[in-house]
Amino acid sequence: MPLALVHSRALTGVRAADVTVECDLGPGLPTFAVVGLAETAVKEARDRVRSAIQNSGFEFPARRMVVNLAPADLPKEGGRFDLPM
Repeated sequence: MPLALVHSRALTGVRAADVTVECDLGPGLPTFAVVGLAETAVKEARDRVRSAIQNSGFEFPARRMVVNLAPADLPKEGGRFDLPM
């Protein structure tokens, strides 16, 4: 069961497909992984999200965090998923 679930959109041509952003915080080594066919710019969001959390005065959790962008067969690109993450 995901810790958080947010709905977003991915632009594919003139269509805006629904993308579900699921975040799970669990036991394990402290990592932040983005899965679900994410392009390079989306994978780089890990650093931007970590910086945003810390600069907002919150402590980044020292646990394993996995962010899933579903559906996995839909290509995701750009920085539009930073805020939902």
